[in-house]
Order: sequence, then C-alpha cells, then structure tokens
Amino acid sequence: MHTYFKTLFRNVKIGVSQAARGPQSLAFVAASVLAAYWLGAAALFLTAPLILLAFHPGDPTNRAGPDTGDIGQMREEVERAVKRARKKSLRTACMAVQIDDFDTLLNRYGRATTNLIISSCHNRLARALRSSDQLFDLSNGRIGVLLAPVRQLGLEPALELAERLQSTVQEPISLGNTTAYISVSVGLCLDGHAPNDPGKALLDATLTALDNALRQGPSKVRAYSSGMPAAAPHRVADELEKAFETDQFVSWFQPQISTDTGQISGFEALARWVHPRAGLMLPAEFLPVLAFTGRLEQLGDATLRNALRAIQTWDTIGFDIPHVGVNFSPEELRNPQLAKKIEWELDRCNIAPKRLAVEILETVIATSPDDAITRNINALAEMGCLIDLDDFGTGHASISSIRRFPVNRLKIDRSFVMKVDRDIEQQRMISAILSMAERLGLETLAEGVESAGEHTILSQLGCDHVQGYGIARPMPLDETPDWISAHQAKVHPPPVIGRIVG
Repeated sequence: MHTYFKTLFRNVKIGVSQAARGPQSLAFVAASVLAAYWLGAAALFLTAPLILLAFHPGDPTNRAGPDTGDIGQMREEVERAVKRARKKSLRTACMAVQIDDFDTLLNRYGRATTNLIISSCHNRLARALRSSDQLFDLSNGRIGVLLAPVRQLGLEPALELAERLQSTVQEPISLGNTTAYISVSVGLCLDGHAPNDPGKALLDATLTALDNALRQGPSKVRAYSSGMPAAAPHRVADELEKAFETDQFVSWFQPQISTDTGQISGFEALARWVHPRAGLMLPAEFLPVLAFTGRLEQLGDATLRNALRAIQTWDTIGFDIPHVGVNFSPEELRNPQLAKKIEWELDRCNIAPKRLAVEILETVIATSPDDAITRNINALAEMGCLIDLDDFGTGHASISSIRRFPVNRLKIDRSFVMKVDRDIEQQRMISAILSMAERLGLETLAEGVESAGEHTILSQLGCDHVQGYGIARPMPLDETPDWISAHQAKVHPPPVIGRIVG
C-alpha cells in the first residue's frame, strides 16, 4: 500500500507539474476538479502545496525550462525491483522510450505543446502496460519503463512488447487545430543480461541500448547484449564472417492459419542468430549490424535456403504446408539477379514457386519507382511465387501503387490488430482494410494476433488468415512437426457430404 501511494503521489506530481505549465492552465483546473472527485477533498488539500509550487509564476524552470527528469527515482525503483525479483526467482526488465528528433519537435511546437505531446505518450504507454508496471518521465522526451517482475520473461516477448509500445505511441496526436506525427526509439534490457551488479547496471544497460537504437534510428528497437556493443568494427566483421560460415544464422518458423477452416495455411521464416556468447539474438539486435556491413543479402540467402529446406522436411514427413513466407529487404530486391537466383534454388530443391511467399514491406511499394525492384517483383510473380505486402498500414501505399505490383495478399500490421476485440476504432480500421482488399481481389492476413478475442473478431470481420503469439510463437524447425501434429489433431476436417442413393 505504501508503494501504491508513493507511485500515485509521484504520478500526480508529474501530471500537475506538466499541466500547470504554459497556456493550458484551464486544463490544469479541470484536472484539479477531477482530482478532488477521485481523491477526495482531504487528499487534494494535502497536494495543494505541490500544486502551488508547480503553478508559481515566479519559477521560470517549471514554466518553460527543461525537465530534470526522474532518473534518480527510477534507478532506486529498479534496484528495489531487482532485489524483490531475486528473492522470489522472478524476472524483470527495463525500457527507455525516446521521442526521435526531440529538439526539432521542441523548436517547432514550443515547450508547452511539447509537454502535451510527452504527456500523451505517457498516457498511451500507461494504457498499453499493466497497472503494476511503472513509468518515469525522464528528461528531453524520454520515458522510462520498469516492468513488474514475472515468473518468465524472455528476450523475444520483451522485444515484442517494446515494438507494441512503439506502435501505440506513434499513432497521430491531436493538438487542437493541428496533428503531431512522431516516432520513438526504444532500448531495453532484461535483468539477467545486465553486466556487473544487476540492480545498478540494469538502467545503465537500458540507456546504452537506447543509444544504440538512436544511432540506427529513427524508430528503432534495440536490446542490450553483452556480446555486441563493445565490439570493434573489425571484430564484428570477423564474427559475421564466422557466423555465416558455421551456420549460426538459423530460421525459426511461425505458423499462419485459415480463419475459415482452422487449418495451417503457411509458415513465416524468421531469422535468428545463435551467437556463441550472447545466445539467441533477434533481428532487432543484429539487422542494423548486417545493414552497416552490407550483409543483408547474405542473410536473405541463408533464410531462403532454410525455408526451402523446411518445406522439404515437412513433405518428407507427410505434412502438406501450402507455402512459407520469406522477407526480402530492399537491398535484395534491387539485385538484378534475384529472380534467377530464387528460380535456381527452387529448381534445385524441386519445389513449386507457388510454395514460396515473397514478403516485401509496404514502404518499398509506396516509395519504389519503376526500377529493378519493380522488375524483380513482376518476374517473381510471373514465375508463380506469391507476393505478400508486409506491415500493411504503416507505409502509406496508395491503391494505385498496390495495383501497380502483382500483390496476392496484404499482411495487416499488428498496430491495427492490437485490442481489435475491445476497440471500436480498431474494428473500423480493420473493416476498411478488409473491404478494400476484397474489392481488389486480395487475400488478407492479420499479424500479431495474441488473444482468442482478437482471433474471433478478425474471423467475424472477414480476415482470411491470422498469425501471432495467440496461435503459436516462432519455433525452431525441429519443433514444428510436434506442433503441426497437435494442431491438426485439434482441427476437425470438413464433413464429407455424399449423395443418397436409392
């Protein structure tokens, strides 16, 4: 109870301080009335000195100066959380969310309006997190997140959560007569990954991860890893060379299922790096390094081979998997030999082109002129490969640009899927996308489905396929046969209706 009121008092202090600054004092008064309603007159009386301090006209720092932040307070809470977690064998994690190009934002809108933007980001994060998680307003458009300890917390779920928070914050922010469009970068660290004393080092490691994200940014997510940040450039190059030579880059597979039949409609191949020191690493951690060293195409080749090998494995066992999706970067799509290379790999493995789904980002289609990328996509479609438009809804592609490419399916970004079973606005957005896709003759797949409620409403709205943690997490190839068998046992085959004779 003491911790609850301490956190409540801190949040009231932050909210009051921000609300009292600048011309939005009317909103501050309204907030005070609400505080009286919810907290009671006595509680409001106790906070009166704080309110007067925040609103005092003689204090220029509170009106327009830079926010000093709660980093000291966050450091103390992190140390306490780690100690509690250790005693109960639990896990926790830290995140730091930074508004990209914050100085530009400040110069454009001014301190008062920028504070409203920060407050909006804070509120959106609070709605997306659990009530037991803690938020801290740090300086210069930076917000700290401390996750309440849980029994299990792996790197992949933590990165998924970070990307979900990122999507939530980056939705347009209405500011009266104008709308602000922002992006954020996120750094995170699990308590087991921080060096030295875990309590003191966890926040520092998180901020180091954020610095790495900002260097690669904007709109990047980076997790702290003991194996990579301190490595010299030549050492990184040597590690990558060895990683490709020894097949350290592997593929995990996430299933996609039909909403009509429940049957498996495909898998997506997802790259993983089994690092000899850092362990399993996700794309958010190593893709920037590969891009910097010019090795994205090499990773794409490895992922393609892994996907075709998976199809051969499932065929040998007797599983009929329609297709596997493989992501292709813009760098790969610019290679004039890409179509021939894929055709050669398919022929070598004796796999029909229709069983390979080429996934391309919507941003590629939205910005690509009639060049090598266009020729490659058209050549792959003519060959018989499926073309999936990935992360649809994030790249502002027009209908004309979609029709300019031979797209077979739209993969709806998870930012539209999140809470679709509870948010009427999300349902309207999904319905609009599905209606457009139907009129264009395109199939649809919703990414990031995490609950039965989301699965159900997407099925009712007419989405063809779903993919996400609510169906299954990505898994190594050797784990897929057991999952496929278990899933097929749960799904009843459609009834065979025969003709009555006699």
